[in-house]
Amino acid sequence: MKLVEVTPENAQKETFFCIKDTKRQGFKDKAQWYEKRYKEGLRIKILKNDEDKMIGFMEYVPAKYAWRPLDADSHMFIHCTYIYSKKERSKGYGSLLILDAEKEAKALGLDGLCVMTSKGGWLANKTLFEKNGFQQIEVKDRFELLHKTWNDKSEKPKFHNWTKQQGKYKGWHLLYADQCPWSEKSVTAILNIAMAHGVDIKVSKIETVDEAKMAPSGFGVFNLLHDGKLLEDHYLSGTRFRTILKKELNLTAR
Repeated sequence: MKLVEVTPENAQKETFFCIKDTKRQGFKDKAQWYEKRYKEGLRIKILKNDEDKMIGFMEYVPAKYAWRPLDADSHMFIHCTYIYSKKERSKGYGSLLILDAEKEAKALGLDGLCVMTSKGGWLANKTLFEKNGFQQIEVKDRFELLHKTWNDKSEKPKFHNWTKQQGKYKGWHLLYADQCPWSEKSVTAILNIAMAHGVDIKVSKIETVDEAKMAPSGFGVFNLLHDGKLLEDHYLSGTRFRTILKKELNLTAR
């Protein structure tokens, strides 16, 4: 096994694991986003076997620059991690990736690691992290916040109140960031369907870490809202949006 660090210079060759087609707009958007974030300490590591086959990956960043609604400045934050094949998820590969993030955190003088987990889509569940010494410290909506520290005096990470942010979004709103390379495809589908139904939806791209930390959902980098109500907190298909749209329009018509 070997860990390959993705850099702005080798991203075309190594890809981002979660998106491998370098010709897709989502890849190009992620590459531009990553180049800026790389200077802030964000890292993507891809785990490969001796045949150069990609097994899994992890994206982590000093939590001061995490694109999630939380405070954890003394920690390293794990944005994403994934082991592709189910048959390889019990071989300790996820633990290898966590160990790499821990070494990086200690080298930077940070006090611990933290991560958001969920039983729902787009995030790892907490089992892997609990096996590696993480403890759950907070729960909000479908998200859990876990941390592992080597300094008991360090301040614990905490969630922002993203529910409080939702009320200011009147009408239809879609906020997203290029942290997830699959958002672009979803945004295009949503815009087309909204126009076909005569729905005016305001689309805003989250451009800074401060904006991401003030996002109106736990996942932070994808937010679909209608009149202050969060409808989805992760990217979705056009079919799923069409179902949501019809339901909301029926409720409004009553």
